[in-house]
Amino acid sequence: MTVHVLFAAGEALWPDYRVPLAEALAEAGVEAAITLAAPDPAAVDYIIYAPGGTIADFTPYRNCKAVLSLWAGVERIVGNPTLTMPLARMVDPGLTEGMVEYVTGHVLRYHLGIDRHVANRSGAWLHHLMPPLARERRVGILGMGELGRAAARALAALNFRVLGWSRSPRAVDGIDCHCGPDGLDTVLSGAEILVTLLPLTAGTANILDATRLARLPRGARIINPGRGALIDDAALIAALDSGRIAHATLDVFRTEPLPPDHPFWAHPAVTVTPHVAADTRPATAARVVAENIRRGEAGEPLLHLVDRARGY
Repeated sequence: MTVHVLFAAGEALWPDYRVPLAEALAEAGVEAAITLAAPDPAAVDYIIYAPGGTIADFTPYRNCKAVLSLWAGVERIVGNPTLTMPLARMVDPGLTEGMVEYVTGHVLRYHLGIDRHVANRSGAWLHHLMPPLARERRVGILGMGELGRAAARALAALNFRVLGWSRSPRAVDGIDCHCGPDGLDTVLSGAEILVTLLPLTAGTANILDATRLARLPRGARIINPGRGALIDDAALIAALDSGRIAHATLDVFRTEPLPPDHPFWAHPAVTVTPHVAADTRPATAARVVAENIRRGEAGEPLLHLVDRARGY
């Protein structure tokens, strides 16, 4: 029987996904018809979705078995009252690899003091500063989900002392895991380099406010490839100005693209990257989508279902 799939992630993405989706569905043994528009919404079995796509009201798709998001974050869809069917977020192996590479690269950049040498055009040797070994450097990771755990393991494999924080208890081999308010204080107070990989929820918005930024060791560095609203912008700028935070590398922002007049652009202690830490990659993401459709048709549990109460 043919499965009817609506690609509602936007026409701009369709050229990237058309072939990978067809190949992945065939490999999964799913006979599917994929369309960009549904003449009969009631006939749609699955919706492939991304924010900014073609659907705001899911009500007409009353027989849809699941909405399969191409984004890891679901904060822009999870609150839609018309979306009553199961929602699966994207956990893409390619995206995870990209995030691990971004986080590892910038942690090493800070750990080794590379910026100091890149900026040197004086024609003279800089005063020799020997960095500590990785096993002497503490790196904190806020968020021990799929991305946080992968980044933590990669850093631990390089001998960094990794402290992880999550809302509820987690156990990850080789990682010093903490949870809850007291655990957050512990991780912040110990993190010489802090990485934020939390989902954006009512409980995590502005989690790095002035009070929590002040708990970091003086001269700490921050890497935020998670969500822009995890950090209070004004509080971060104040902490950078005071020297409490030595530098911040920011890949995500409250408004994207980052407005030209935003203070982050001109601040000497901020590195802005244009949301490039991790992208969903069609070749690997298509296999995740195809596997979920196969599971749905086989009556098996879907992968990466969103808990609406938690918001992720």
